[in-house]
Amino acid sequence: MATTLTPEEAIERAKRLQEDRINAVRAVAEARQRLVDVQEETARELADLQARIAERVADAERDDVRAYNAAQSAGWSADELRKIGLPEPEKKARVRRRAARKPAASRTTPEPAETSADEGTAAG
Repeated sequence: MATTLTPEEAIERAKRLQEDRINAVRAVAEARQRLVDVQEETARELADLQARIAERVADAERDDVRAYNAAQSAGWSADELRKIGLPEPEKKARVRRRAARKPAASRTTPEPAETSADEGTAAG
């Protein structure tokens, strides 16, 4: 004959099953949080690395432009350097030019006169 569970025993078994389920959810939630933390940390590391790489490339490009300009100052023309196999640098140094002063607008541009009446008579 099967033993009948008391209400307390049934509740205790249900609590154990619930606790196992809750522990499984807790493990998933903790793993997800670790995943988010690692993703955020690696995103910061990647951004830092990309910034350092960009800085190194920019430094090398500036050095390339300086060396090219020095070769031109030493008497080499851009055409001669190109024939040797040294074309102009990809990132040529930008020369800042002064912007031409624009004359101050003393008056606003007048709006055209209304021509809808004229257009109607011209078409008919």
